[in-house]
Amino acid sequence: MGTAAPPAFDTEALRRGIEGHSAAALLALYADDAELRVVDRNTQPSHPMIKHGRDEIAEMLSDVYSRDMTHKLDQCVIQGDHVAYTESCEYPDGVRVLATSMISLREGKIVEQTLVQAWDE
Repeated sequence: MGTAAPPAFDTEALRRGIEGHSAAALLALYADDAELRVVDRNTQPSHPMIKHGRDEIAEMLSDVYSRDMTHKLDQCVIQGDHVAYTESCEYPDGVRVLATSMISLREGKIVEQTLVQAWDE
């Protein structure tokens, strides 16, 4: 009798959510008790923006993926219960955004994510 493998993280769902502008598809990748930390020019490392739970994360994802811009999953690496990926975005006026995320998983779902982003000014 073998042991069941833990659920795997769905990188194709991540790609479809990001590139398809689907906050709902992305939200399905998060555990109910997930925490998302965002570091950028406005929310620096000593005072990051922190979203607790799926409701707060859903609000942020809905805002980001409803914007008139392109989103592309550039790279995604999985090692055990950790995922790292980069995402590039561009607004119609040419302003670009680059984001990188480090994720911890539990049973194939995101429980912690740190996202660092920078954009053209």
